[in-house]
Amino acid sequence: MLAKKTTSLISPTLSSASFATTQTHSTLTATTLIFLIAFTLTRCFEQRRVMGKGGMSQGEGSKVEEENMAAWLVGLNTLKIQPFPLPTLGPHDVRVRMKAVGICGSDVHYLKTMRCADFIVKEPMVIGHECAGIIEEVGEGVKHLVVGDRVALEPGISCWRCNLCKEGRYNLCPEMKFFATPPVHGSLANQVVHPADLCFKLPENVSLEEGAMCEPLSVGVHACRRAEVGPETNVLVMGAGPIGLVTMLAARAFGVPKIVIVDVDDNRLSVAKRLGADGIVKVTTSLEDVGSEVEQIKKAIGSNIDVTFDCAGFNKTMSTALAATRCGGKVCLVGMGHGIMTVPLTPAAAREVDVVGVFRYKNTWPLCLEFLTSGKIDVKPLITHRFGFSQKEVEDAFETSARGSNAIKVMFNL
Repeated sequence: MLAKKTTSLISPTLSSASFATTQTHSTLTATTLIFLIAFTLTRCFEQRRVMGKGGMSQGEGSKVEEENMAAWLVGLNTLKIQPFPLPTLGPHDVRVRMKAVGICGSDVHYLKTMRCADFIVKEPMVIGHECAGIIEEVGEGVKHLVVGDRVALEPGISCWRCNLCKEGRYNLCPEMKFFATPPVHGSLANQVVHPADLCFKLPENVSLEEGAMCEPLSVGVHACRRAEVGPETNVLVMGAGPIGLVTMLAARAFGVPKIVIVDVDDNRLSVAKRLGADGIVKVTTSLEDVGSEVEQIKKAIGSNIDVTFDCAGFNKTMSTALAATRCGGKVCLVGMGHGIMTVPLTPAAAREVDVVGVFRYKNTWPLCLEFLTSGKIDVKPLITHRFGFSQKEVEDAFETSARGSNAIKVMFNL
């Protein structure tokens, strides 16, 4: 997922549907037909090929006893549960039966627009990347996991050969193969094959749903590391959607004493308050209100703002973040609502406000599991809706997530 997971300060209905409504009915029908034809042709050759890790083509493979089914994105607003062939298990791979898969904002963007940022869906793709499950088979070289282990999956497979990977910044690997990022298939399926070293055993007191929540939580943990927050850092969070909320929870676990969170939605602000925000401020989408809202935010926090996390990524939210953050502070851009932004950088530069970016995460699963095991972070209240894995439930789940309203994290139980 992109860093992603944009926590929009605009109603999810508006932010996702605005792309879809620009399509004419004829364009929608033609595009969907093209994808359905492509999907049908793909299925004709299923018996002669298998899908590799993350769904990349990988030559001949043996069939598993049970036909593996997955949720395929086959066109605009069109998801179909169809067979998803698995690859031959490699010596360092595991086969995992999916048990919990969450819906991310990027999944909804792909469904509504067939793209997310610069990633464009050009052929049918299995959706989903926030996941946890139970190991059903291990490769001969796997020593740290056994059949029956419950695991959370880190969804990105980097090359481990480029300079960025060697430097430890594998999240920036140009050859990254990431679940449900075109052309790589995702994990909303009965089973997937994945590298064992990207599967993390769940402690006994951590549920499979919580394991799946390690993925969005990782974004918040990575953001906190990038911004170097701690016990002497007062924090502002722009956006109270899923990523804004997990960033708030992560900041608290890092020891942050004061956190104020802002949003346009009263329901999400009330959730943030229940989860421990020290202050909440309702804002608008108008740039004209930045000045007055910055004063409200400063009054709510009662001190200087050392770090602001923009978990929405819009002109308005970034302008507010730059203005509200103290001289010498940091603004961490997490959300990617606008691909290109026009913001007042010069005044911020004159006050030496640093801007740091976030793209996904790296080496976060062990710390996420430690936070969950210790009770420093409780992600269970974020899971507001649960669905099974039938055609109707998949469609209903995505519609629920796209509507937003009182939905925060929508989870599939497979």
